[in-house]
Amino acid sequence: MNITQSIDNLVTRLKHDQTEQGSWEYPFETGITTDAYMIILLRSLEIDDEQLIEELAERIMSRQEQNGAWKLFHDELDGNISATIDSYYALLYSRYYQKNDARLRAARRFILNNGGMEKANMFTKMMLTLTGQQRWPAFFPLPIEFILLPSSFPINFYSLSVYGRSNIKPIMILADKRFRLKTKNRPDLRELYGNREDAFFSWSRSNEWQQVFSAIKNSLTYLAGLPAQLHSMAVSQTKQYILGRIEEDGTFYSYFSSTFFMIYAMISLGHSKNDPIIQNAINGLKSMRTAIQGTTHMQYTTASIWNTSLISHALQEAGVSSHDPIIAKANNFLLKKQHRKYGDWAVHNPQSLPGGWGFSNINTINPDVDDSTATLRAITAEATDHSPVLYAWDKGTNWVTSMQNDDGGWPAFEKNTDSRFFSFLPIEKGEFILTDPSSADLTGRTLEYLGKYTNMGKTLAPMKDGIRWLVSNQESNGSWYGRWGICYIYGTWAALTGLAAAGVSPKHKAIEKAKSWLKKIQNADGGWGESCKSDSNMIYTPLGTSTLTHTAWAADALISISDHPTLEIKKAISFLIQNLDQDDWTTDYPHGQGMAGELYIHYHSYRYIFPLLALAHYKNKWGEGNS
Repeated sequence: MNITQSIDNLVTRLKHDQTEQGSWEYPFETGITTDAYMIILLRSLEIDDEQLIEELAERIMSRQEQNGAWKLFHDELDGNISATIDSYYALLYSRYYQKNDARLRAARRFILNNGGMEKANMFTKMMLTLTGQQRWPAFFPLPIEFILLPSSFPINFYSLSVYGRSNIKPIMILADKRFRLKTKNRPDLRELYGNREDAFFSWSRSNEWQQVFSAIKNSLTYLAGLPAQLHSMAVSQTKQYILGRIEEDGTFYSYFSSTFFMIYAMISLGHSKNDPIIQNAINGLKSMRTAIQGTTHMQYTTASIWNTSLISHALQEAGVSSHDPIIAKANNFLLKKQHRKYGDWAVHNPQSLPGGWGFSNINTINPDVDDSTATLRAITAEATDHSPVLYAWDKGTNWVTSMQNDDGGWPAFEKNTDSRFFSFLPIEKGEFILTDPSSADLTGRTLEYLGKYTNMGKTLAPMKDGIRWLVSNQESNGSWYGRWGICYIYGTWAALTGLAAAGVSPKHKAIEKAKSWLKKIQNADGGWGESCKSDSNMIYTPLGTSTLTHTAWAADALISISDHPTLEIKKAISFLIQNLDQDDWTTDYPHGQGMAGELYIHYHSYRYIFPLLALAHYKNKWGEGNS
């Protein structure tokens, strides 16, 4: 098979998978935690949706390892303690499996042999607490009155990232109410606690955080009103914040986790389980179910916009005309999803009009830079022909440009939300949950869009500042860390393609250094592969085998900075062509991350999108004969 045949096969596959509405609905797969939480939610609310519960339990059980554990990714040593606790609890709560089942006994042994409940992550401990498995700790690191601090204070509610706010707000209500919801059929997990229940959920109190906590308390004293009045006001404002950001499908910000905690928070505030807010939220979560290899999976959110924009662009790069019905349908779908509402992003960016795009088809108020540039690439060809498309394109481009951080890089959701105060907050994985700093992947991909698809030259401030940020944030080995992908290969691909599009010379020291690093880590078979362990280790960690997606990223990066097809590029192209039909654990391996060590994403579309881009870019630059 040659490059042209490979491209044609990928194009045919993607065209076949398009939906009637013009989108691509490939699953957004995040392991089994959402499946487990859905079972626990339905059982704790005494909603007997037996078909869904049984299907989810079957999927969870099908993912168990021989040693009784559950993993987040293939090479995760023996297993993941939190995922195993989530699964064990959900399977018991499903009532389709009993404690004496050999598979659950094996899971129990794994949990106890690996430190027990004490080693679970924060979200698992929170879930166990609010469903009655343990007591709330006496101390919570953020008082609910925190929401009352005005934005003029150095640390305030809007200093948090939007993802942090969406998850922390309902948790703050639950912690304030010390809410626990018990049912008569709730499994008893005391055998996993021993006699030290309170020891398993506490918030550490470092000297640094004590100082920040004191600063928050002192700041609250400036607010007018008695403590009881302030507390009541804070609870009310927190509730209104949540209610004001419920999407049309009933979910809170269209995320599974924030909606899950919101449901319990509303019950803690006196809402009946039959309240429309709660019922709509449950139905919204149910609407995110998908089928994967004959099993039912609860998606964390949908990836409709992300998949559709990436695929529309990739098809056009592969030679499909923007006037082709496939592209027309896709871009019409995308144009309908452009945001028209102001969201939290406007707090730090009040001068810009709405115009971005979100990740899911549900999302209307939480746009992000990456989805916006991806969509803008997809509609650029049409923007020159049709004034309505050009108007949308202009609005989107202006919004993306306005989202640049003061440091010169680009964030995902909100600008200038990287407060150093939150590095002291004793919340596990706080750097992933609470802040939204500039990242190499966002900055690189934004530069690639601005440099290649707009008339913005590298001498203009946004481009100059973005280039400067990337160069100054390169790792010592020549790579860049990618916040939303796995990991250093992803960040390096985004940075190199961005710098190339921005007009930086291929002979620039940063580019030469990155090129040497990519060549150094190439596998003997011509591919590349990186472990999910990279994000926890904070250093490139090889997977030990090649994957289609990592190979496509590395190859595309080298293509963008090379003036001729090098041996490394030719070997990579050969690997892609020979392995496009591969179907094993490497094609199921996560290539996206949400939270280091806790949340990884398998995008089912990536095995088609990025090989297609790499092959198309190679052919467009050098033709078929040079492969």
